[in-house]
Amino acid sequence: MLNKVKRRIFSGCVLEQEVYPIAANRLHISDAEPIARFKDEDERVKHREGISRRYHIQLFNSNFSPQSLYSTLTMDNEHEVHTFEDAKRIGTLLMRCLKYANPDAQIMLYMGRGKNTDRIHFHMVSNGLDEGTIRAKWKAGKVTRITNLRAHNYYNGVDHGQDYTGLANYLFEHWTPEQGGKRWRSTRNLQRVKSEDAIPIKRNYSESRPPVAPKGYKFVEYKSNKFGYQYFKYVKVKELKPKHMKN
Repeated sequence: MLNKVKRRIFSGCVLEQEVYPIAANRLHISDAEPIARFKDEDERVKHREGISRRYHIQLFNSNFSPQSLYSTLTMDNEHEVHTFEDAKRIGTLLMRCLKYANPDAQIMLYMGRGKNTDRIHFHMVSNGLDEGTIRAKWKAGKVTRITNLRAHNYYNGVDHGQDYTGLANYLFEHWTPEQGGKRWRSTRNLQRVKSEDAIPIKRNYSESRPPVAPKGYKFVEYKSNKFGYQYFKYVKVKELKPKHMKN
């Protein structure tokens, strides 16, 4: 026999609520996780990748905002490298120089290859660094882009405010097996995702009847599967008002 519980996860301006079944005789409900079911090893691998992807999105949303900078760093002919091992050394040196400039800087760094050029480049998202510092510390080529993250991100025509799922997914997918290791590198001072303990639910939920969210949040997304798992996403309403609107 199965009972259902729900769990809330806060990451920046995003709140996720999961509802899922657990065994009725489970002793410790608070740390219960959704039951994973797989047809084969391929499904298991995809499941693990999905967990990594979702954690990356949550970590990204927990740390970055419209005050954060998104940079693209390319290498010139003099500094170009052809292996990711060599590129990792350049990335390590860059992060070391940026942290020296501001020890409190928060950074997530990604490597990838250009689709047309096949040349290795970097993407970086950061807090606590201004444009001048980034340009001064990148000595291997050009900084082709530095821009603030958007205050309004739209998915399926719905304003999700400071929900950076789209950009986080784009950067997550820059990784290839050729790189090996982790999909991203980050400083150790990133804010961690805040996940509450699971608690028993008091009623059944649906897309039209989602769990109640804290004041100031707006319900924006729903997903479910045939095994009874339900996913509800909310974003902070106060971040959704365009600047030109008046009270």
